[in-house]
Amino acid sequence: MNFNKHSDLIGQHAFLGASKYHWLNYTEDKLIQTYLNSLAVQKGTELHDLACNLIRLGVKLPKSKSTLNMYVNDAISYRLTPEQPLFFSRNCFGTADAISFNEKTRFLRIHDLKTGVTTAHMEQLEIYAALFCLEYHKQPTDLGMELRIYQNNEVLIHTPKADDIRAIMQKIIVFDGKIEKIRVEE
Repeated sequence: MNFNKHSDLIGQHAFLGASKYHWLNYTEDKLIQTYLNSLAVQKGTELHDLACNLIRLGVKLPKSKSTLNMYVNDAISYRLTPEQPLFFSRNCFGTADAISFNEKTRFLRIHDLKTGVTTAHMEQLEIYAALFCLEYHKQPTDLGMELRIYQNNEVLIHTPKADDIRAIMQKIIVFDGKIEKIRVEE
């Protein structure tokens, strides 16, 4: 049998594909809602890419209460680096939407852009702060920190406690060790 090549589909997944077979049990309403959610995820990815490029190029947006505009403009004003990976191990790493660390003032700033409707949680940014401290060998007690979530045309600002970041760092170390032990035993 000479199968059709479809080389343009390699690595792609159809919305109504076999690997996402749950759609067989969807009602039409559930199908529509799930599809609209997937479009929102795609839009969020594109907005993150746009924000990254605007920040990297230093292009500010018109001043407004728009989530994207506030996020981009603040990131540029605070001289944040967009889409910065933070790495502890192959078991624990992530990418901060925007981050900066001032060596002179020892101040860490992390901003996160949320484009969806699901309520954001500051724990995600606290994990980024812990990853930063682990990767760059910083003690949270020696730093000032501000974490921000930009969502629904609002800015949530959080100053984490050093002990909370230290606890996350410790949990990362312990859990990473447990996973590595399992890898070695397999």
